Amino acid sequence: MSVTVPRSSLADTLVDRLTTTFAEAADPARAAEMRAYMKDVAPFLGLASPVRRDLARTVLAGTPRPGEADCAAIALRCWELPEREYHYFAVDYLRRHVRHCSSDFLPVARHLVTTVPWWDTVDALAAHVVGGLVAADAKLAATMDQWSTDDDLWLVRTALLHQLRFRRATDEERLFGYCARQAGHPDFFVRKAVGWCLREYAKTAPDAVRDFVRRHRESLSPLSVREALRNIGA
Repeated sequence: MSVTVPRSSLADTLVDRLTTTFAEAADPARAAEMRAYMKDVAPFLGLASPVRRDLARTVLAGTPRPGEADCAAIALRCWELPEREYHYFAVDYLRRHVRHCSSDFLPVARHLVTTVPWWDTVDALAAHVVGGLVAADAKLAATMDQWSTDDDLWLVRTALLHQLRFRRATDEERLFGYCARQAGHPDFFVRKAVGWCLREYAKTAPDAVRDFVRRHRESLSPLSVREALRNIGA
Protein backbone atom coordinates (compact mmCIF):
# COMPACT_ATOMS: atom_id res chain seq x y z
CA MET A 1 0.00 0.00 0.00
CA SER A 2 1.61 3.23 -1.17
CA VAL A 3 1.09 6.63 0.41
CA THR A 4 1.76 10.05 -1.04
CA VAL A 5 3.63 12.74 0.86
CA PRO A 6 1.34 15.79 1.02
CA ARG A 7 2.65 19.25 0.38
CA SER A 8 3.30 21.10 3.61
CA SER A 9 5.23 24.30 4.20
CA LEU A 10 5.41 23.37 7.88
CA ALA A 11 7.08 20.08 6.94
CA ASP A 12 9.54 21.99 4.74
CA THR A 13 10.51 24.19 7.66
CA LEU A 14 10.69 21.44 10.27
CA VAL A 15 12.60 18.91 8.20
CA ASP A 16 15.16 21.54 7.23
CA ARG A 17 15.64 22.57 10.86
CA LEU A 18 15.63 18.96 12.00
CA THR A 19 18.27 17.63 9.65
CA THR A 20 20.57 20.55 10.36
CA THR A 21 20.16 20.47 14.15
CA PHE A 22 20.37 16.72 14.57
CA ALA A 23 23.29 16.27 12.17
CA GLU A 24 25.36 18.92 13.95
CA ALA A 25 25.03 16.98 17.22
CA ALA A 26 25.87 13.56 15.77
CA ASP A 27 28.14 11.27 17.80
CA PRO A 28 29.62 8.58 15.51
CA ALA A 29 30.95 6.41 18.35
CA ARG A 30 27.60 6.32 20.13
CA ALA A 31 25.88 5.82 16.76
CA ALA A 32 27.73 2.56 16.22
CA GLU A 33 26.75 1.32 19.68
CA MET A 34 23.10 2.24 19.15
CA ARG A 35 22.99 0.56 15.77
CA ALA A 36 24.40 -2.64 17.23
CA TYR A 37 21.94 -2.57 20.14
CA MET A 38 19.04 -2.23 17.71
CA LYS A 39 20.22 -5.23 15.70
CA ASP A 40 21.33 -3.11 12.74
CA VAL A 41 17.75 -2.19 11.84
CA ALA A 42 18.90 1.30 10.76
CA PRO A 43 21.85 3.68 11.03
CA PHE A 44 21.89 6.14 13.91
CA LEU A 45 23.24 9.63 14.48
CA GLY A 46 24.21 8.70 18.02
CA LEU A 47 21.87 11.04 19.92
CA ALA A 48 20.98 9.87 23.41
CA SER A 49 17.26 10.25 24.19
CA PRO A 50 17.61 13.31 26.49
CA VAL A 51 19.81 15.06 23.93
CA ARG A 52 17.45 14.19 21.10
CA ARG A 53 14.43 15.53 22.99
CA ASP A 54 16.22 18.76 23.87
CA LEU A 55 17.18 19.25 20.25
CA ALA A 56 13.63 18.48 19.15
CA ARG A 57 12.31 21.25 21.38
CA THR A 58 14.69 23.64 19.64
CA VAL A 59 13.50 22.45 16.24
CA LEU A 60 9.84 22.86 17.20
CA ALA A 61 10.15 26.24 18.89
CA GLY A 62 7.69 28.76 17.48
CA THR A 63 6.05 26.38 15.01
CA PRO A 64 2.25 26.37 14.61
CA ARG A 65 -0.14 23.56 15.42
CA PRO A 66 -0.16 21.10 12.50
CA GLY A 67 -3.07 19.87 10.47
CA GLU A 68 -3.45 16.29 9.30
CA ALA A 69 -1.58 16.91 6.05
CA ASP A 70 1.29 18.47 8.00
CA CYS A 71 1.48 15.43 10.30
CA ALA A 72 1.52 13.07 7.34
CA ALA A 73 4.16 15.06 5.47
CA ILE A 74 6.44 15.40 8.50
CA ALA A 75 6.20 11.73 9.42
CA LEU A 76 6.64 10.41 5.89
CA ARG A 77 9.55 12.71 5.13
CA CYS A 78 11.26 11.74 8.38
CA TRP A 79 10.79 8.09 7.45
CA GLU A 80 12.58 8.73 4.15
CA LEU A 81 15.69 9.72 6.11
CA PRO A 82 17.89 6.76 7.03
CA GLU A 83 18.93 7.63 10.59
CA ARG A 84 16.63 6.30 13.28
CA GLU A 85 16.52 9.49 15.34
CA TYR A 86 14.45 11.12 12.58
CA HIS A 87 11.92 8.32 12.91
CA TYR A 88 11.83 8.86 16.67
CA PHE A 89 11.17 12.55 16.10
CA ALA A 90 8.24 11.68 13.83
CA VAL A 91 6.77 9.22 16.33
CA ASP A 92 7.01 11.76 19.15
CA TYR A 93 5.42 14.41 16.93
CA LEU A 94 2.52 12.16 16.01
CA ARG A 95 1.96 11.15 19.63
CA ARG A 96 1.57 14.81 20.47
CA HIS A 97 -0.70 15.69 17.56
CA VAL A 98 -2.68 12.55 16.66
CA ARG A 99 -5.82 14.22 18.02
CA HIS A 100 -5.67 16.54 15.02
CA CYS A 101 -5.80 13.58 12.61
CA SER A 102 -8.85 11.79 11.26
CA SER A 103 -9.40 8.13 10.45
CA ASP A 104 -7.99 8.91 6.99
CA PHE A 105 -4.56 9.02 8.64
CA LEU A 106 -4.55 5.26 9.29
CA PRO A 107 -2.88 4.34 5.94
CA VAL A 108 0.01 6.65 6.88
CA ALA A 109 0.31 4.92 10.24
CA ARG A 110 0.27 1.56 8.48
CA HIS A 111 3.12 2.66 6.24
CA LEU A 112 5.16 3.75 9.24
CA VAL A 113 4.49 0.48 11.08
CA THR A 114 5.55 -1.67 8.13
CA THR A 115 8.51 0.37 6.84
CA VAL A 116 11.86 -0.21 8.59
CA PRO A 117 9.87 -1.92 11.37
CA TRP A 118 11.24 -2.71 14.80
CA TRP A 119 9.80 -2.57 18.29
CA ASP A 120 11.31 0.84 19.03
CA THR A 121 8.95 2.62 16.64
CA VAL A 122 6.14 0.09 16.21
CA ASP A 123 5.16 -0.06 19.88
CA ALA A 124 4.73 3.69 20.28
CA LEU A 125 2.88 3.94 16.98
CA ALA A 126 0.57 1.11 18.05
CA ALA A 127 -0.31 2.36 21.52
CA HIS A 128 -0.32 6.11 20.94
CA VAL A 129 -1.01 6.76 17.25
CA VAL A 130 -3.05 3.84 15.95
CA GLY A 131 -4.71 3.48 19.33
CA GLY A 132 -5.58 7.17 19.33
CA LEU A 133 -7.13 6.93 15.89
CA VAL A 134 -9.23 3.89 16.83
CA ALA A 135 -10.34 5.50 20.09
CA ALA A 136 -11.59 8.49 18.09
CA ASP A 137 -13.33 6.39 15.41
CA ALA A 138 -14.63 3.00 16.48
CA LYS A 139 -15.19 2.00 12.85
CA LEU A 140 -11.43 1.55 12.54
CA ALA A 141 -11.68 -1.49 14.80
CA ALA A 142 -12.64 -3.47 11.69
CA THR A 143 -9.25 -2.64 10.22
CA MET A 144 -7.61 -3.83 13.44
CA ASP A 145 -9.45 -7.12 12.94
CA GLN A 146 -7.79 -7.40 9.53
CA TRP A 147 -4.36 -6.48 10.87
CA SER A 148 -4.69 -9.05 13.64
CA THR A 149 -4.53 -11.86 11.06
CA ASP A 150 -2.09 -10.27 8.62
CA ASP A 151 1.05 -12.04 7.44
CA ASP A 152 3.08 -9.02 8.57
CA LEU A 153 4.01 -9.68 12.21
CA TRP A 154 4.29 -5.93 12.93
CA LEU A 155 0.69 -5.34 11.89
CA VAL A 156 -0.33 -8.23 14.12
CA ARG A 157 1.67 -6.73 17.00
CA THR A 158 0.08 -3.34 16.37
CA ALA A 159 -3.42 -4.81 16.45
CA LEU A 160 -2.64 -6.54 19.73
CA LEU A 161 -1.18 -3.41 21.31
CA HIS A 162 -3.48 -0.70 19.97
CA GLN A 163 -5.75 -0.90 23.05
CA LEU A 164 -2.84 -0.79 25.47
CA ARG A 165 -3.94 2.55 26.96
CA PHE A 166 -7.73 2.03 26.72
CA ARG A 167 -8.15 0.70 30.27
CA ARG A 168 -11.90 0.47 31.01
CA ALA A 169 -12.71 1.37 27.41
CA THR A 170 -10.98 -1.81 26.22
CA ASP A 171 -13.05 -4.01 23.92
CA GLU A 172 -12.46 -7.16 25.95
CA GLU A 173 -13.98 -9.54 23.44
CA ARG A 174 -11.80 -8.16 20.67
CA LEU A 175 -8.66 -8.17 22.83
CA PHE A 176 -9.13 -11.76 23.97
CA GLY A 177 -10.07 -12.80 20.44
CA TYR A 178 -6.82 -11.45 19.04
CA CYS A 179 -4.80 -13.11 21.80
CA ALA A 180 -6.49 -16.47 21.30
CA ARG A 181 -6.06 -16.24 17.54
CA GLN A 182 -2.34 -15.53 17.79
CA ALA A 183 -1.58 -17.69 20.84
CA GLY A 184 0.55 -20.07 18.80
CA HIS A 185 2.29 -17.48 16.63
CA PRO A 186 5.90 -18.53 15.96
CA ASP A 187 7.46 -15.08 16.34
CA PHE A 188 8.78 -13.79 19.67
CA PHE A 189 7.47 -10.26 19.10
CA VAL A 190 3.90 -11.44 18.66
CA ARG A 191 4.04 -13.81 21.63
CA LYS A 192 5.48 -10.99 23.74
CA ALA A 193 2.71 -8.64 22.58
CA VAL A 194 0.05 -11.17 23.55
CA GLY A 195 1.42 -11.28 27.08
CA TRP A 196 1.96 -7.54 27.27
CA CYS A 197 -1.56 -6.52 26.26
CA LEU A 198 -3.00 -9.07 28.68
CA ARG A 199 -0.74 -7.81 31.47
CA GLU A 200 -1.84 -4.24 30.83
CA TYR A 201 -5.52 -5.17 30.76
CA ALA A 202 -5.03 -7.12 34.00
CA LYS A 203 -4.57 -3.75 35.72
CA THR A 204 -8.24 -3.11 34.90
CA ALA A 205 -9.75 -6.61 34.88
CA PRO A 206 -7.45 -9.08 36.65
CA ASP A 207 -10.07 -11.79 37.08
CA ALA A 208 -10.97 -11.71 33.40
CA VAL A 209 -7.31 -12.07 32.41
CA ARG A 210 -6.77 -14.94 34.85
CA ASP A 211 -9.80 -16.70 33.44
CA PHE A 212 -8.64 -16.17 29.86
CA VAL A 213 -5.19 -17.57 30.64
CA ARG A 214 -6.74 -20.53 32.44
CA ARG A 215 -8.95 -21.37 29.45
CA HIS A 216 -6.18 -20.93 26.87
CA ARG A 217 -3.13 -22.07 28.82
CA GLU A 218 -2.42 -25.03 26.54
CA SER A 219 -2.28 -22.86 23.42
CA LEU A 220 -0.54 -19.80 24.91
CA SER A 221 3.25 -19.76 24.92
CA PRO A 222 5.02 -19.80 28.30
CA LEU A 223 6.27 -16.29 27.50
CA SER A 224 2.74 -14.99 26.97
CA VAL A 225 1.48 -16.64 30.15
CA ARG A 226 4.37 -15.32 32.20
CA GLU A 227 3.87 -11.78 30.92
CA ALA A 228 0.10 -11.88 31.34
CA LEU A 229 0.23 -13.02 34.97
CA ARG A 230 3.33 -11.11 36.03
CA ASN A 231 1.52 -8.71 38.35
CA ILE A 232 -1.56 -10.71 39.32
CA GLY A 233 -0.38 -14.27 39.89
CA ALA A 234 -2.01 -17.46 38.67
